[in-house]
Amino acid sequence: MIYGVGEIGGAIAKFLLEKPGVSITGAVDIDKSKVGKDLGEILNIGYKTGIKISSNIDAVLSDAKADIAIHATTSYLRDVYPQICELVKWNLNVISTCEELSYPYISEPELASKLDKLAKKHSVAILGTGINPGFIMDTLVIALTSVCQKIDKINVVRVVDASKRRLSFQRKIGVGLTLKEFERAVTSQNITGHIGLKQSIAMIASALSWNLQEVQVKPIEPVISATPIEFGDYQILRGQVLGIKQQAIGVINGKESIRLEFQAYLGAEEYDAITIHGVPELRQKIQPCIHGDIGTVAIITNFIPKILSAPAGLLTMKDLPLPSAFFGETFRQFKSLKRKR
Repeated sequence: MIYGVGEIGGAIAKFLLEKPGVSITGAVDIDKSKVGKDLGEILNIGYKTGIKISSNIDAVLSDAKADIAIHATTSYLRDVYPQICELVKWNLNVISTCEELSYPYISEPELASKLDKLAKKHSVAILGTGINPGFIMDTLVIALTSVCQKIDKINVVRVVDASKRRLSFQRKIGVGLTLKEFERAVTSQNITGHIGLKQSIAMIASALSWNLQEVQVKPIEPVISATPIEFGDYQILRGQVLGIKQQAIGVINGKESIRLEFQAYLGAEEYDAITIHGVPELRQKIQPCIHGDIGTVAIITNFIPKILSAPAGLLTMKDLPLPSAFFGETFRQFKSLKRKR
């Protein structure tokens, strides 16, 4: 079932409708403009699916059985915690796009412990993932460290051209604001920056058995236009905001050992770069960067078979088998595997 039929949840649902061996049995959303409408109408796919979007999860799941819920609502674990619990109590496995759920032990350890116990009680698995956090700035980094004999420091930089992303993303990073408007938006938390840097650092440190003493999330910095420019519907004046830069630092044994930097602004030269200082020294660059929305839809979908056969409990990407695409004929073979409690 689909829980949250927004831009990402809708894109995942549309992709799943094309996958052999998968049936969407229900869809939940609190948006009144969507409730009661056919999922196909909301996805604008040109045909009806027979699945009516409901705001009542109990009503949906009492009528239609499901093995797994794809959860895509918001970024903060405290906000989605009741939703995840409700799904688990219906004995559903859960894959969520919630950024804090990617490694919740760093920000919400008590809620993480409760979710783990609840998932084990109901013999299901919970995973928070996406392209970032979930892959580029943590899982891919962890995989690259496997060829290192020694690691002194890890640097990761992700640069995104915001002009290639959806309008809601552009608004989220303050595109077109004046500097004063940007500062007010940051103060009021209408602009929150990249959520997940802290979680990615904690996941890397845990995988390496490093004693993480502190995570310093630096203030969000605006990227300012030096000249008047035009990007699509935007007419940016000199001095207006093109996007953001943000850094986070993981302190190990009193020194900076992990540095993550996220940049997203109009006209950026895109890339994902991972540098591991050690033996050997590794420098990996993907250019252009992996597209955030496309990558998130793919990784959520590709992890369905892995979650169906994973141990019960609250899991992170470092706890699961090597990530990979799945092009099998059907997911049904995974349903018959016995889950270990």
